Amino acid sequence: MKNILITGVSSGLGEALAKTYLENGDNVYAIGKTIPKKLDHYPHFFFFPYDLSETFMIRSTLKEFLIHRSFDIVILNAGLLGEIQTLSQTELHDIKNVMEVNVWANKELIDTLHENAQVKQIVGISSGAAVNGSKGWGAYSLSKSGLNMLLNVYAKELPEIHFTALAPGVIHTPMVQHIIDEVNDEVYPSAKKLKEGNIQTPQEAAKYLIALFPQLLTYESGSFLDVRTMK
Repeated sequence: MKNILITGVSSGLGEALAKTYLENGDNVYAIGKTIPKKLDHYPHFFFFPYDLSETFMIRSTLKEFLIHRSFDIVILNAGLLGEIQTLSQTELHDIKNVMEVNVWANKELIDTLHENAQVKQIVGISSGAAVNGSKGWGAYSLSKSGLNMLLNVYAKELPEIHFTALAPGVIHTPMVQHIIDEVNDEVYPSAKKLKEGNIQTPQEAAKYLIALFPQLLTYESGSFLDVRTMK
């Protein structure tokens, strides 16, 4: 039985990862805005309600939930997309909001874990957008690039923990559904590419990723990996 910590479990990939681990008999500790109804009946599901955009309170609020625990893997899954629009159209405070959740919340959580718990492996859910500069994805791309480097630096500073930034491919989450429904793919060609490409269900992705996570330990800590180039 493993101890797993996952952020962002209210829907999509995070919920599917949590459910798959629970069905495997593992203990799942989760942080999110709202408790997913599909998971709250599992006896080994431990949920802490918290909005990770409130970064200034993460250490003091989450300490009691995390202290003295030992985690086999921590999956930093919570994230914001932000608006798909050009950078010149994007207000600075909107970029800061995306960075707050996608980068700084993870910094605060890693620091809280390091101070209060034992952790073997941390995987940050990144994106191909971290390395592909596409029109309209400015805030998201900047934040995922920042996440990649955040984990790369921590890999040097906390060598006892193995870090990976992992792009999981395109998954049919509320975030992707928003792009399909709302983003004009004539204005933003990357949206058209996304719509026409292979889109995994959260359940398919969760099953594949859970089998993949142990293999990440064979790569250099701090690496950015994309499942689409690993197969």
